[in-house]
Amino acid sequence: MNITIVGTGYVGLVTGTTLAELGNSVYCVDIDEKKVEGMKNGVVPIYEPNLEEMFLRNIQSERLSFTTNLKEALDKSEVVYLALPTPPGEDGSADLSYVLKVANDIGELMTEYKVVVNKSTVPVGTADRVSEVIASKTNIPFDVVSNPEFLREGFAVEDSMNPARVVVGSSSEKAKDIMAKIYQPFTNTGIPIIFMDEKSSELTKYAANSFLAVKITFMNEIANYCEKVGADVDKVRLGMGSDDRIGHRFLFPGIGYGGSCFPKDVKALIRSGKQEDFNFQILEATENVNIAQKVILVSEIEKYFGGSVEGKTIAMWGLAFKANTDDIREASSLDNIDLLLKKGAKIVAYDAVAENNVKKILGNKIEYAKGMYDALEDVDALFIATEWPEFKNPNFELMAKKMKNKVIFDGRNMYPLEVPEQNGFYYKSIGRKTISK
Repeated sequence: MNITIVGTGYVGLVTGTTLAELGNSVYCVDIDEKKVEGMKNGVVPIYEPNLEEMFLRNIQSERLSFTTNLKEALDKSEVVYLALPTPPGEDGSADLSYVLKVANDIGELMTEYKVVVNKSTVPVGTADRVSEVIASKTNIPFDVVSNPEFLREGFAVEDSMNPARVVVGSSSEKAKDIMAKIYQPFTNTGIPIIFMDEKSSELTKYAANSFLAVKITFMNEIANYCEKVGADVDKVRLGMGSDDRIGHRFLFPGIGYGGSCFPKDVKALIRSGKQEDFNFQILEATENVNIAQKVILVSEIEKYFGGSVEGKTIAMWGLAFKANTDDIREASSLDNIDLLLKKGAKIVAYDAVAENNVKKILGNKIEYAKGMYDALEDVDALFIATEWPEFKNPNFELMAKKMKNKVIFDGRNMYPLEVPEQNGFYYKSIGRKTISK
């Protein structure tokens, strides 16, 4: 099948590459000429494990191509996926201007029946709005479908090729048949496709992400309480997760959630609720707890240094909001850097993947190290903000030689408590006892 993807951000590029891998001819459209030219030359504009190999393979097979010309792509395709940004506005609501602008363009440019698929995360009722915009520009028949994505950054290729389920919201039998054909390679292997109405499909995405945000935040609250009563959150987590009604995933405590989805989607669902005179009290509490959780270690750092970090140099391992991505949107590292700088500390950071994205925001407000151990040279303490695999088994002897103080503040609980203890480090993590030298 011939498919157009409008938008080559994280969702659009992974979706387009996946659909090409499934044997479709995919035309990716983006207004950024430089980006499009780079992709034509095999440059993947985002970091995502295993994406580049699949990307290049489908370019070489001529199933994946790129253009800035929407009409050119539309004329070749029966199905058009909208994978456009829906950033939060000042009030937290999702900004649909990109989605509605392209809907308007499609209405003006289409010359035959199209299935317009909303892949972007959008509020309930967006399919109706997209339909209204297109219908105002054309009399040609079309259908609008909601088909939310459930990709985890860092595991997007795995998730896209082996989804737990495919959700399709549509009231059109013709559109349902076309979507079923696109996803037949999945359903043939037993992956379910769940058909529902458009509004239920739109809400499914917000509900899923918001629930996971609540789950993470609840575990962070439990971790903070563990410290008060002397319990160990790792043991509590294992005990809870063994209950198959709860499960082990998203129970790892740390310095809050970030990224492109959870913060934005929680805000948007809260705002959508208010527009209907409904208060998502649990989501409002989740958001407030997460804001505080992201910088919970700063007070611990101050406490260790006698109440002030003025003039102290802090090494930071990790800048991305999570491992295996270069995404720094809503990253806890940035909140901690901002607060520590305001309190007079100096930051030396290391993240081989996300560094360039941070430089675009912070410039020379912090220093950037070439390697994880280079960041430790004569520092007063180490702050671990991202759970990159390279940090999991460090050379503690080398760390001790480089650091002014053998002090670690671990926002991701990277090490069993006995490891820093055996190496003579002061070690403060989340929800576990503090190891004092």
